[in-house]
Amino acid sequence: MTQHDSPSLPAHRPGASRQAPDDTSPSCTTRPWMPALLYTLGFLTVYLLAICTPWGQRAENPWFYLGIQGGEAAWIYPLSGSVYGSTPLPPLELSAKPTVMAGLAVIVLLTLVRRCWRQGFAALGVAILAIGAKEVFKSTVPRPDLVGAPENLLDQGFPSGHTVIPAALTLAAVLVVSPRIRPYVATAGVLWLACIAAATATMGGHRPSEVLGATLLACACYGLATWLLPPAAAPGATRSPRALHVIALALALIVALVSGARPDTLTRSLVSAATAFICAALVWYAAVGRPARTARRTRPALD
Repeated sequence: MTQHDSPSLPAHRPGASRQAPDDTSPSCTTRPWMPALLYTLGFLTVYLLAICTPWGQRAENPWFYLGIQGGEAAWIYPLSGSVYGSTPLPPLELSAKPTVMAGLAVIVLLTLVRRCWRQGFAALGVAILAIGAKEVFKSTVPRPDLVGAPENLLDQGFPSGHTVIPAALTLAAVLVVSPRIRPYVATAGVLWLACIAAATATMGGHRPSEVLGATLLACACYGLATWLLPPAAAPGATRSPRALHVIALALALIVALVSGARPDTLTRSLVSAATAFICAALVWYAAVGRPARTARRTRPALD
């Protein structure tokens, strides 16, 4: 009688019960055409509701009359460049063009250093397309007068040029930097955007819809660029500390509140800060995305 050997049990490996992590490399990601479409629809929706409807104009035209004083009452006014001999925060006042030129030069330099040619061309496309589309839109699309507004409120300011510059340059920069520092570059960019967006709104340079529309335009250009990039060159999932998402947005809220502060009107201060925070959150979500959920580790069963 032949004695058969009992089948040997497979050796237990501690990591065998864990699922393999999903491959988040750029080559395995799908082209994000949906964000580009949603940002574009958001841009058009803001324009149609705030500019092309009587109730939208009635809601925003009194914006310029909130507060006893003009832009001089804003806390950030001395940094706006309107004071004689002062240095403006870029890209306010006459610093807009130098800021754009410096931003494009940095993108070109990073492209040459990192040799990321496709990402570099896409980054230049984001900045140039967003800023150029702003100029074309403002010069070709009129602002209709549906409520008999004063002549000084009929200028077409949609979208805001001062806001589109930090939004577009931030989104362009995240395309050419290393994935390791991408969240930190995005953090610096959204803080810059929150400051400029709140400042332009609270000082009366732009309506809240114009600030929000500029941010949506920049995000739409970024979504279009990432969609057109080949899968191997498109930015993949960004791994960043989960706490960084909370810290970045909390700092953006603080910057927006400080930059939009006015002692003569609480409403204008809070609305300016809220608009700036929404702009910062939109750019952060476009550049970094949601915080990745960490897989729950399961302890191996003991035999």
